Amino acid sequence: MAIYEKPVRFLMREMVNTFELQNGQSFVKQQAINWFEQNYPKIKKGTITAHLIRLSVNVSSRLHYTPKPGEDDLFFQIDSNHFRLYDVKQDPLPIHSAMNRIVLQNAEMIEEVDLGISSEFAYESDLRDYLSKNLQIIEPGLRLYEEEGITGVEFPVGGRLIDILAVDSQGDFVVIELKVSRGYDRAIGQLLRYMAWIQKNQADLGQKVRGIIVARGISEDLLLACSLMPNIHLFEYELSLSLKQVYPIGN
Repeated sequence: MAIYEKPVRFLMREMVNTFELQNGQSFVKQQAINWFEQNYPKIKKGTITAHLIRLSVNVSSRLHYTPKPGEDDLFFQIDSNHFRLYDVKQDPLPIHSAMNRIVLQNAEMIEEVDLGISSEFAYESDLRDYLSKNLQIIEPGLRLYEEEGITGVEFPVGGRLIDILAVDSQGDFVVIELKVSRGYDRAIGQLLRYMAWIQKNQADLGQKVRGIIVARGISEDLLLACSLMPNIHLFEYELSLSLKQVYPIGN
């Protein structure tokens, strides 16, 4: 439900008109944040950033927010901090589906395959997508964060992305980070940075933030590092595989 009379994605168009943007003219993320703080102060920083992604035609993570073709094709992201208006005549087709994303990122995918890391990224993506739909296996009452069409999958925080931002049964935030291999103690710094960002920019007064790391294996160093952090929980996951013969059918 929209906080104001208009949803944020429509308020973005109002912002564009105020900026009097012309084709090729760019603006920085902080300009958008400042504009909302002055005109619609109830909109949180994370929600503003997520909408910039949702409305940017060339950002693959916009798919987590189900952008509407045409209606949500407003910006082109130049880099993590700069945006301009989408030019339908000059820019590539907007990313509206996973297949569209694969075509547009073909060169990047080839590079990843050469480096031998594409399978690891795909693995983490599958794990993230599964857990985001089944958060109750981590904790009863845990649900995916959602506000005005923005979900907690790859939630943007200060130029980085949280794997999953969730809300528990008490209404408090839970930052979930996934590690497809072993979880080492350096993961703590990353998680704490995300938790602090959410506490400062997204949480309401009195709303708490805690963290969860899900990894294939938890190292002794990570266990030791978390022993003095009661607001961080660690989970290990296991995979299982079953096969069903479909041809030829046995007797």
